[in-house]
Amino acid sequence: MSASLGQDVEVSTDRPGGFDPPPYPYDRLAELSAVAATHPGGVVDLSVGTPGDPPPAVVVAAMADAGPAQGYPPSAGTVAMRTAFADWAARRLGASVDPETEVAACIGTKEFVAGVPHWLRLRDPSRDTVLYPEVSYPTYAMGATLAGCRAVPVPMRPDWSMDLDAIDPADADRAVCLWLNTPANPSGGLDDLVAAAGWGRGRGVPVLSDECYVEFTWDGPARTILHAGCDGVLAVHSLSKRSNLAGARVGAYAGDAELVGYLRKVRQHAGFMVPGPVQSAAVAAWGDDAHVDAQRDRYWRRLQRLVGILATVGVDAPLPRGAFYLWAAAPDADAWGTARMLAERLGIVVSPGEFYGPASLGWLRVAAVATDDALDLVASRAGL
Repeated sequence: MSASLGQDVEVSTDRPGGFDPPPYPYDRLAELSAVAATHPGGVVDLSVGTPGDPPPAVVVAAMADAGPAQGYPPSAGTVAMRTAFADWAARRLGASVDPETEVAACIGTKEFVAGVPHWLRLRDPSRDTVLYPEVSYPTYAMGATLAGCRAVPVPMRPDWSMDLDAIDPADADRAVCLWLNTPANPSGGLDDLVAAAGWGRGRGVPVLSDECYVEFTWDGPARTILHAGCDGVLAVHSLSKRSNLAGARVGAYAGDAELVGYLRKVRQHAGFMVPGPVQSAAVAAWGDDAHVDAQRDRYWRRLQRLVGILATVGVDAPLPRGAFYLWAAAPDADAWGTARMLAERLGIVVSPGEFYGPASLGWLRVAAVATDDALDLVASRAGL
């Protein structure tokens, strides 16, 4: 037997009180990968957003210094790392944070997204609800489940921004946090982050803004919730996408000094530490903008190219407002059938929309992460 927890996660009740983790979404693509792999040249995986390009040389060189590996690294991040983040936020985003009290390190951002509802519920046990975008990265809902919280999705507007007016006041009263993701995975939508910060402050709900794609904002300037000030908010940032460092596992969160201080203490007790050499690499990555500008150009060209490739097989994929994914309606609303067709005809693997919540049925996500050589191969299969 199983019981629904939140909107889209099933928890086994065969063992009283037990938790049976659901299948990991991308593990369900093995059959499609096998189909795509039959093409000469093999499979081109556009399902997971794993960067296909190498990290910048300056970052690799910084990570090669063995000195920081000798002792335990500071859980909150070195002064150099926190300062590099604050300098980057000021330079690239026009946002001001104090590296001493308003910034801390995390081991990539996925672990932070998955873990923070638990820590916030410990802080205020009277609240038991995580609000998150109904079309979104699945870890927001899973983090609620792992914390024993209710996962309550917030409806989306037609432009894929969150409709904060649709939140039930009873759910807001119980919320440990509200998650936003701008630019959004998978849809590329952009939220009004200043309005979201005001919504949270008016209700005493921490607003957590996942901004890991912020450097890849195509529609207007990069936006951060820190533009609304730090009170009651956290901006969560990763170097996985910005600097092709997904394997290094390093990011940062910044904002409300009291909240950052609380999370620093909890995470220190739990032993969450970014390895010393990786913190040195983060300093180099946040200090260098040239490699990001080059990567922006690559992703925009690849997104445009994939739009043309998909059109040859009848898939209409509009360009996103941000991030490096195409979010396309599947013909006849048959996402799995279309994903299989793409594996058979083009040798690519894409993600069916159901990975991103029940409201995403009938959609496909295509990650523009393959190298130019790989896209040359896909284009040739499409007859281009």
